[in-house]
This record gives sequence, C-alpha cells and structure tokens, in this order.
Amino acid sequence: MPALILPLVDAATHWPERGGLIGLDLGTKTIGVAVSNPDRRLATGVETIQRKQFKQDAARLLAIATERKVVGFVLGLPINMDGSEGPRAQSTRAFARNLANLTTLPIGLWDERLSTAAVERELIGMDVSRAKRAEVIDEHAAIFILQGALDRLANLRATSGNG
Repeated sequence: MPALILPLVDAATHWPERGGLIGLDLGTKTIGVAVSNPDRRLATGVETIQRKQFKQDAARLLAIATERKVVGFVLGLPINMDGSEGPRAQSTRAFARNLANLTTLPIGLWDERLSTAAVERELIGMDVSRAKRAEVIDEHAAIFILQGALDRLANLRATSGNG
C-alpha cells in the first residue's frame, strides 16, 4: 500500500510520537535534504542530491531515511502567493505520489512560499559568494522548510496541551 500524502498537520497524526523527519526542497536540478532530531526540535542539512532519474533520486532518499531511521517525509509545496498551485506544486505532488509508491512512511506537504528567497537573503547577509550560495541553497531551503514544519507542529502540541 502506498504511503499517505497529506497536509503536514494531518500527516503528523500518522507519525509516531518520536522519530526524525526528512525535509525536502525539490528543485528542478537538485533536491535539498534536511533531517530532524528524533524529538523534532531541530532541522539540520544532510546533502544536496543532483537530480538524475526519479528511481535514482528516490533510492538515495530512501537510503537516507533508512540510515537516519526517520518516520516520515516533509515536502515543501511551492504554493503561489495567491494560494493557487502552479506547475511546480503539481510537479511536487507528482514526486510525492511516485515516492509514496516506494515507501510506507507518511508524507506531509508543507507550504514553502518564499523559503528559497528567505534563505538567499540570509546567505547574502552572511556575505556568502554567489557560487557558494548556488551549492548550498537547496540544502538550506530544505532546513528552512523542515524547521518551519517542526515549529508549526511544536506550536500545535503546545496549544493542545500535549507538549
């Protein structure tokens, strides 16, 4: 049975109480990968995968999932500023569907509006060269996406009295 693909808050109900998550920033040429600690408090970068073919990309992601003993995925969903979904969001949903056929780990979709732009501004503010920014932008965007999702989940736990 394929993995569930749900909005982040709904996906979280299908993840165990503890266990790391993998955050993904899907670019056209690369995939930024970040993971959280088992308590889901902190996202850290893992790597940037140069996209080749889906099967190869998915195999690397599933290998990371196994190595890190994660319990789910968080995919950044690039929603337009007006709330609509364009070609990139459709491409992300297609990637999620294909990945879901290869794993049972629930996949949460998280609105990633402006994540890459925010990370780019941060790296420019740190005086990181354009060439170096190009190397790390997707991994840092994955960290930004995953940390945003972790913070949202922590906020939900705190307001529901379970955390």
